Amino acid sequence: MDKGTHVDGCPGIMPTMTSGTTSGTPRFLRLSDVAEVLNISASQAYALVRRKELRAIKVGGRGQWRVEASELESYIQRAYDDTDKFVDSHPFTEDDEARSLD
Repeated sequence: MDKGTHVDGCPGIMPTMTSGTTSGTPRFLRLSDVAEVLNISASQAYALVRRKELRAIKVGGRGQWRVEASELESYIQRAYDDTDKFVDSHPFTEDDEARSLD
């Protein structure tokens, strides 16, 4: 553990970062943090975890969910890959363009 400033700005102990994370990013994120990053509700972030689309762990006696930053990045990359496959299999046509202008 490294001494530093907690994500909320409070002095404290920061978790050790894994390779590939930015030095100012905590290793684990709350579901509310995940929701903010993805611009979704906390209940939608919880549903991603419960559907096993986003890996998370439960910590503490109250079983609070935490998502490793690298897992969130992997989820985002998979979403981009899935979107690319969808776009490739559903080409954009002039009809689509006309509908998008309405």
